[in-house]
Amino acid sequence: MMRENESDPGDGPDVGGPAPGWGNWMPPSAYGPAGWEPAAPHQPPPRHGRRLLVYLLVAAVAAGLGAGVTFAVSRPDVSSSSAGVSSHDIPAQHENPAAAAEGLNQARVEKKVRPGLVDITATLQYSSETAEGTGMILSAGGLVLTNNHVIDNSTSVKATLVGSGRTYPVKILGYDSTQDVALLQLEGATDLPVVTLGNSSQISIGTPVLALGNAQGRGGATPAPGIINALDRSINASDSGSGVTEYLHGMEQTSAQIQQGDSGGALADNAGQVIGMITAANSASGQAGGTIGFAIPINTALSIARQIIAGQASSTIYLGEPGFLGVAAATSTSANPKKEARDEQSVLEHSGFGTDPEGLGGSGCIQSELQVIAPSVIAPAQSGALIVGVFCDTAVVAAGLVSGDVITAINSQPVTTPASLGALVQQYHPGDVVSVGWTSMNGGKHTASITLGAGPVR
Repeated sequence: MMRENESDPGDGPDVGGPAPGWGNWMPPSAYGPAGWEPAAPHQPPPRHGRRLLVYLLVAAVAAGLGAGVTFAVSRPDVSSSSAGVSSHDIPAQHENPAAAAEGLNQARVEKKVRPGLVDITATLQYSSETAEGTGMILSAGGLVLTNNHVIDNSTSVKATLVGSGRTYPVKILGYDSTQDVALLQLEGATDLPVVTLGNSSQISIGTPVLALGNAQGRGGATPAPGIINALDRSINASDSGSGVTEYLHGMEQTSAQIQQGDSGGALADNAGQVIGMITAANSASGQAGGTIGFAIPINTALSIARQIIAGQASSTIYLGEPGFLGVAAATSTSANPKKEARDEQSVLEHSGFGTDPEGLGGSGCIQSELQVIAPSVIAPAQSGALIVGVFCDTAVVAAGLVSGDVITAINSQPVTTPASLGALVQQYHPGDVVSVGWTSMNGGKHTASITLGAGPVR
């Protein structure tokens, strides 16, 4: 995959991507029972889409080392180590000082790298979509390296071996959304083929490379030859579905024709050694074959993977899967709940989705982010995270929170904006109990203990 999203023809607009809020997850989330249909009149029908992921280039912004410019591209606290895995499960890196001196033998490189790749399908349950990308097998026991944006907002993930076609359920061991790296575990996997890892510090401009990934979601690993034509690039990365822009630095730039779906795939040198993880391209949205591609250096990605395995959580590295509070918070960056409501209404109207013309406020729970509305009745709080939906079958429903309420604290830590709510809840895991403080629409102050559920990965 690459940090870019393309919806199938007929999909509805993307509203509620990783914007500030949604408990610990930026977009809202929940899924209805089989055959469920949303209520009329102002709730749109559910969307069942398919995303191919790849960050896309949209503008040049600044200078970078060894190259003339950097680019803007359109495109997740535990102290113990991950159970059952250790740093020894990541194979040693190989040296290839002559990487730039030899021509590319595409058939040989493809034969060596392809068996160690997987096609990844992430279910974005609460937006009624799936997303597709690529991963690289690091160990025979099923450690897989991929981009964080490949699993971003997912509620379940599966991986299919490119070589045999066998599919495995996936456990998320950890991720770093700021570096766009995630480490996965294929559950029940044994004796898998692995990729050979190179040393990205040895590559130079002109090094021939082969990109391999799940291009256009076709499955398998489509090859794309090219060269490294710049190093140490900095890019602003986003995709059409998330609305979030991320700054990535130290990127390898390649002329290989990167496509949607290649994110998390391999960029290999002429020895068949992976020297980068495909992340972005400058393709126009919905089109294949970018003329400039970007990859995270494999040394950078492996450093993060080793920290995850060692259980070294940090301000950027999150271990395991996040807990889910069960609320959809406004996407606004404002600290004023009334302004948050106006911003939410503007976003929804622009997207063609529902508002609250009848002033229904907090009536009922929602099954999908597509049912979010901008409440017309707002709790009289000075700051906090405005709730624009509570998801059915979550603890917040039993606690009495409704759309229009404003969350003001998590475990006595102040919630000042929707984004701060997401940051606070992301510190916890499924099964953790947190104290939630909120102001209700009648002005009442409330506190309740909420057990977090399992929710979308950020």
